[in-house]
Amino acid sequence: MNSAQLVSRLTRQSRSNFYYAFLFLPRPQRAALYAVYAFCRIVDDVADLGGDPARQRADLREWRAEVARCFDPSGPRAPVARRLAEAVRTYPIPRAALDAIVDGVEMDLDRATYETFDELYPYCYRVASAVGLCCIEIFGYSEPRARDYAVNLGVALQLTNIMRDVEVDARAGRVYIPQEELRRFGLTVDDFRAGRYTPAFVQLMEHQARRARHFYDAARRALPAGDARRLVAAQIMGRTYLALLGELEARRFDVFGQRVALPAARKLVIALRTWAETRIGVAA
Repeated sequence: MNSAQLVSRLTRQSRSNFYYAFLFLPRPQRAALYAVYAFCRIVDDVADLGGDPARQRADLREWRAEVARCFDPSGPRAPVARRLAEAVRTYPIPRAALDAIVDGVEMDLDRATYETFDELYPYCYRVASAVGLCCIEIFGYSEPRARDYAVNLGVALQLTNIMRDVEVDARAGRVYIPQEELRRFGLTVDDFRAGRYTPAFVQLMEHQARRARHFYDAARRALPAGDARRLVAAQIMGRTYLALLGELEARRFDVFGQRVALPAARKLVIALRTWAETRIGVAA
């Protein structure tokens, strides 16, 4: 299997919420986005799959070196990194954003909880907004506000993920919802691990949903009208995750014992509708 096939396989196997956004892009852009996505997935697995912390940190150091090699004539070594290097040569993907993604994953090795949202925000920026900043360079844009759009949308997407994965993350030893907010609603980490679905939990999650919607709204306001067509894939991502947030709300945030997800058909419908609306100039 060559590096291009490996990157494509990693992306297609996951059938992530991003997959349907990529379908409508020209092949060169799609290949570059697959490379960024595969890089994110492999680096994220360093923290998620556990193991020896020293080995995990060594792996992240190697990925930092691979990022540096993507911008060096010598080139990187790993197959996925070689595809990422091709994307970097083709599009102005910022090295700072790629480094930030690795930094965000390392935060999962350094800490398991966050006291306040102000402490959590840098994590969301690194693991999600930085990805968006890579993506918009591939999509292309003309107005600097597109970067604000990417940052706000990334935070919104990450907050939605955090809400969906509360139980799974807690059992893995991580709680991203701020500790001060758990105390405010009379909850503990053990409540998450035990899957206690209570009125207090629903109230806590309603609070999280309001914050997520704030960032979705901020992203919508920042979207440059002149770049809407070029940023259609980002809009598909945003609408897909916003629909996922709506599904969480419809279920009254009962995320215990199940992973809330949108059916593939619904994701495809969202993608088709969003693509069509950008063709006829309907605002996102």
